[in-house]
Amino acid sequence: MLNISGLNEGIVLDHIQAGRSMDIYFKLGLDRLDCQIAIIKNARSRKMGRKDIIKIDGGLDLVNLDVLGYIDHNITINIIRDGQIIEKKRVRMPKKITNVIFCKNPRCITSIEQELPHVFYLADEEKEVYRCIYCDEKYSKKL
Repeated sequence: MLNISGLNEGIVLDHIQAGRSMDIYFKLGLDRLDCQIAIIKNARSRKMGRKDIIKIDGGLDLVNLDVLGYIDHNITINIIRDGQIIEKKRVRMPKKITNVIFCKNPRCITSIEQELPHVFYLADEEKEVYRCIYCDEKYSKKL
């Protein structure tokens, strides 16, 4: 059994779908942080079979919960203080996301006005469909 030392202060992103941790690492911008980060891939899980885990030495302010909710709303966030889990949080699919996904419609204003933010709203939570607020172009999540 592999043992990764525990955190004294920080957060643990748990129940990540196996193989998705690197995507989350880059989408959250964790590669630009100056703190310790541990990525555990394909850990055994009774609930999921296999899962990934990311341990981040630092506060919850380091993680954009909207991005995390968009990527996988089944992830659990464990907040660690003094080496103990003090709180568990669940993320939800955000109603609106900005500059996480980008509109692919060539006629959309965002392809002409490059400085405009790419803003999408949650159109169908069950099917996980987002739409561009400018042109209503559909964006379906692909895992």
